[in-house]
Parts: sequence; C-alpha cells; structure tokens
Amino acid sequence: MMSTTFDALIIGAGQAGPSLAARFSAAGQRVAVVERKHVGGTCVNTGCMPTKTLVASAYAAHVARRADDYGVTLGGTIGVDMKKIWSRKQAVTMNARTGLESWLGGMAGCTLVRGHARFTAQHEIEVDGRRLSAPKIFLNVGGRAFVPDVPGLAEVDYLTNTSIVELDRLPRHLLIVGGSYIALEFAQMYRRFGSEVTVIERGPRLAPREDADISAAIADILMREGITIEFAATNLSVARDGNGVAVTITRGGAPAARISGSHLLMAVGRIPNTDDLGLDAAGVQTDPRGYVMVDDQLRTNVEGIWALGDCNGKGAFTHTSYNDYEIVAANIFDGDKRRVSDRISAYALYIDPPLGRIGMTEDEVRRSGRKALIGRRPMTRVGRAVEKGETLGFMKVIVDADTRAILGAVILGVGGDEVIHGMLDNMYAKAPSSIVQRAVHIHPTVSELVPTMLGEMQPLV
Repeated sequence: MMSTTFDALIIGAGQAGPSLAARFSAAGQRVAVVERKHVGGTCVNTGCMPTKTLVASAYAAHVARRADDYGVTLGGTIGVDMKKIWSRKQAVTMNARTGLESWLGGMAGCTLVRGHARFTAQHEIEVDGRRLSAPKIFLNVGGRAFVPDVPGLAEVDYLTNTSIVELDRLPRHLLIVGGSYIALEFAQMYRRFGSEVTVIERGPRLAPREDADISAAIADILMREGITIEFAATNLSVARDGNGVAVTITRGGAPAARISGSHLLMAVGRIPNTDDLGLDAAGVQTDPRGYVMVDDQLRTNVEGIWALGDCNGKGAFTHTSYNDYEIVAANIFDGDKRRVSDRISAYALYIDPPLGRIGMTEDEVRRSGRKALIGRRPMTRVGRAVEKGETLGFMKVIVDADTRAILGAVILGVGGDEVIHGMLDNMYAKAPSSIVQRAVHIHPTVSELVPTMLGEMQPLV
C-alpha cells in the first residue's frame, strides 16, 4: 500500500488543530488534518458552545420568572419550548462547525481527511485503508465521557454530556450522577427549564477541587433553586423503573435509598481518546490513565510527535488546548521557547452566578506552608451586584505576605468569569498586588471592589 507524504499530520480537528494547520499552510507546507467525526471537537459540538447556549436560554427563563422582583409585569406562566431551545443551540454549533470546515477547505496545501487514524509506524498512520506519513505528527484527539462500571447501567438508557445536548424534550425528573462542573451546569440548566433535578455525589461536597467554602456556596446556590443533592452516595446501582430509571444508593450505615427519575445523566469525569490510536506501533508513551506523556513543550517521547489538548492531561479546557497550539507553533515557527509551565491555572464554572478561578486555592496555599494574606468580600457588599439583584456568592484573593504576589483568587458571583481576568493579567505580569489595589476602576462595576478587597487583607491562618 502506497503512503501519501505530508510535511505534517494533525490527528483531530479540535481547538488546537485548525489553527496549527493554518500555520503550516502559511509556511507553504503540506498538512493533512484527520478527523473521524465533527470538525471543531468537543468545544464546538458537545462542550462550550452548545452548553453555554443552553445556559443562556435557561438564564432567560430564570430572569423572566423573577420579573416581579424588578417591578416588571408579565402575563401568564413562564414556560420553555425545548425544540426551539434545541434549534437555537444547533444553529450556534453548526455555524461554528461549518465556519471551521470552510476555513480548512480554503487553506493552501491543507487536506481534510475524514476517518479514524491509527498508527502503523512511528511516522505513518492508516485512515480507513489509506496510508499517510509525515515527519511531524500532532495528536489532538481530545477526550470523552468516562462511564464507570455501575451495576445495572448497561441495562438502561442513560445520557452523557454528548447525548444530553441532543435532547429536544424536557425530562420530568433528571437524575445526575456526579458533582463537578459538567454535572452542576446541567443540573441548574434543566432545573430552570422546569425539570425536577437530583444530583447524586459520592463525596461529602460538590466541586471537590475547590475550597470547602466555595463548595458550600455552590451547593447553597443550587439548593435555593430546588435542586436536590444527595451527598456521600455510595454503592450505586441502576435499574429500569417503568418508563424511567432508578438509582439505588447507600449513605454510610443508613438503609439503601432508591431514587426514581425519568432520565439519567452520567457526569463523573472524562478520559482521553488514546486507546484506539495504535500508539504502541509508534512507541508513544501514555500514563496509567491513558494520557499521552509530554514535556514542557508538548513533545512526546518519540521525536517528531507532539500531543495537544485534552489527550495530554495538561488541562482539559478549550483555552488550554488553544494555548497548547500557541506553545507548539511558537517553538516550531517563531523560535520562541514557550512552555506549558509558564501557564497559570485558570478556569470557570458556568452555573449562575458563575465561578472564575485562578492560581492556587486556599487549601493549596496552606499546604505550601508559605506566609500569606487573604481578602474576602461577599457579593452582598458589591454595589453592582445589589443593583442587578444578583448578590449570591463571594470573592476572595490570596497574596504572598512577603512579595505581595497574587497566589490565587476566586470570584463566585455575577460577572466572576470576566472580572477574574484583571488579577490573572497581574499574575502573568509578575506584578505585586499593589498594582491592582491602586488602580482606579470604573463605577459601578464588580471589578471596582477588587482593589477594595486587596486593601482589606488579613493574615491567612
């Protein structure tokens, strides 16, 4: 079988892939992008874009139900049309996907290959009977929902984050197994659409990577909206229950409890799409969880093979995937030795109000043993939040006591996902917190209270 040779092969057309292809195209090189399903990857098709579009519809319904709080009179009951909501979501996704396909199709020297790629040698892959080779190969294969081995699960219909965004009808009662970001966004979203929602979490609190005060505040926000949360739920089993599904759990030494619903969403984590690439044939090493092992410049152990995005375990976010592209492109094309270790942890949780998180948590700072200062402010003391009638949550920042460098911050409150970037930029600039503290921000905004919070810091004990 003859092999077609390119200058570069990119396996996966997710966030990093098309942009990297564009750099090879601009350099006059021949590049093939291999995609077995949808161009755009998780973000465009089943992640950020469709889910945040659905979140926006849910927020509109929530505000409409609160109209009387603002002195606005609406006639009749506030309801939702799930088919219209689904159609709006689909239009956003398809516009993004077709835009990326058009971009790839218009790149000089770029070939989009449809099909599943598998290595046959270190620098050769096979795609549905067609062999392709290149001295540079980039793995950008993303991840998928992890489905645990739960007794009875194989005998029932269940949803994952991929299939639930295709649902165009309203569940009567949505059961969600999992208590982290995907689970919580869908929980609030569907509660606002009108479903009864029960979250089943095996641990003692939600969002366990966060500090305990953040986890408690998130739980309070969700329970205020009528979401039921079952903590410390172990020994799960699943069974059919009429036309629906039932989850049986135990809590400590209590008798088993049976929770019935119409739909079940499994949202307990993600795994990389690396198990069916034939990585052994290329000699590419993975860790025990299946993530491709890379160095600080995203190179694998095999010369000429890189791994970008969710499959390398360096940050399962769209923004970290795009930054992976920037790091690789800078090293290959620009002589700029950018590194993964230069990146500061930053992410958001898109419940309402949203959470924006940067740097170290309070628990991490305590474990480090360094002297630190902490500032806190409830959103009830943020004028802009009061004016908008959205006062749930709080903000806090932790600063090194000696250098005054910002170590980490979190804003769980209105605008938190945007406001947090002012402190993030300060961290990248390696500037002391006094730079933000002395800045004059616009009034009335949420951002204007960040300098105030920095001016009220106390020793972290």
